[in-house]
Amino acid sequence: MSGLSPRVVVLGLGGTIAMADTGSGGAVPDRSPAQLLAAVPGLAGAGIETVPEEVRRVPGASIRIPDLYALAELIGQRLAGGAAGVVVTQGTDTIEESAYLLDLLHPHHGPVVVTGAMRNPSLAGADGPANLLAAVRVAADPRARGQGVLVVFQDEIHAARRVRKSHATSPATFVSADGGPLGYVVEERAWFVNRLPGRTVMPAPPVTGRSPRVGLFTATLGDDGELLAALADRVDGLVVAAFGAGHVPEWLVEPLHRLAGRVPVVLASRTGAGPVLAGTYGFAGSERDLLDRGLIPAGLLGAPKARVLLHTLLAAGADRATIAAAFAVAGGSAPPGDWPWPLDRPGGGKPRSARVED
Repeated sequence: MSGLSPRVVVLGLGGTIAMADTGSGGAVPDRSPAQLLAAVPGLAGAGIETVPEEVRRVPGASIRIPDLYALAELIGQRLAGGAAGVVVTQGTDTIEESAYLLDLLHPHHGPVVVTGAMRNPSLAGADGPANLLAAVRVAADPRARGQGVLVVFQDEIHAARRVRKSHATSPATFVSADGGPLGYVVEERAWFVNRLPGRTVMPAPPVTGRSPRVGLFTATLGDDGELLAALADRVDGLVVAAFGAGHVPEWLVEPLHRLAGRVPVVLASRTGAGPVLAGTYGFAGSERDLLDRGLIPAGLLGAPKARVLLHTLLAAGADRATIAAAFAVAGGSAPPGDWPWPLDRPGGGKPRSARVED
C-alpha cells in the first residue's frame, strides 16, 4: 500500500461475523480479523491499508464491561499511533450497548466504527463481508471525523447513542428510531445527512475497585413487586424500563420512592422509541408522580443504554446531581453545553461540556 493510503485498524472481538460451524453442533467464534478481511471482495482495491488485531474471540453476549474499558484505551492508542480510524467487529447481541459505552469513553476525532453480521460466513447471503467493507470505508473517510462511535450495518451509518437492535434474525436489524441514520454508504463513500447536536464524553472510570452493580427492572402486567424488592438491597443503581412514556403500577410507586432515596433510579421506557415524558399524566405511577418522587428521567435513551450510562457515571464517582445532568443531555432534554464535564478538563473537574480532542 502507498504511504498516502489511510490506515484503518480492525479490532476483532468475535461474534457471528467471525463464526463457523466447526462440526460441534452450531456456529461458534472461529475466525480471526485477518481471515475476515481476506474474505472481503473489493477491499484490496479500496486504497485503504487495513491492520487486523484480535482482542477477543467470544459471542456478543459474553463481552464484559471491563473488556470495553480496555478496548477504549486500545482504540486511543491506535489512533494516537497514526491510524485514520478504527473498526470493531463483534457480536450483534450487545452492539447497541458496547458501541454506546465506547462512545462515552471516546474523546478523539478519529472515527470508530462498530459492525458485525447476522448471518455467519458459512450461510448463503452472509452479510459480514459487505458490512466490514462499508465499516472500513467509513472509518477511513474524513467526513466521519468528530462523529464519535458509529455503527455501520446494511450500508447505514448510525450514531451509537441512537442505534438499537430491532429484530432477532433480520440483517436489517439495526435502526435509529429516534432521529434515523446519520448517513449511508453510497458508491464507496460515506454520505452524512444529519449529525448529532453534540458529543457526550466522560472521564474514564478507574480500573480498580468494585464495579458498580446496576440493575434493569422491566415493568410487566400484574407484577406484584417481589422481583423489585429482591433487587432493592443489592444494587448501586437501577434503571426501570417502564410502560409507555414512563408508567408503573401504583403499588410499585412506594418501593421505587424508597429505593430512589438510597440509590439513583432512572426512569426509561420499555417501548424502544420515544422519550419518557415529564408532566403529561398525573395518576399514581405516572411519569410525573415518579419524577416528583426522585426518579431521574432517561429521555430518549432506551433502557439498555440508560443502564450503560448509569453504570459508567457511578464508576466515575458521579453524584446524583451530576447523574441527573448527564441524563438530561444524553436523553435530549438539555443542550449539549450542559454536559457535566468541562471542555478543558475531560478527565475530571466540575461538570460542564465534553471535550473532543485529537
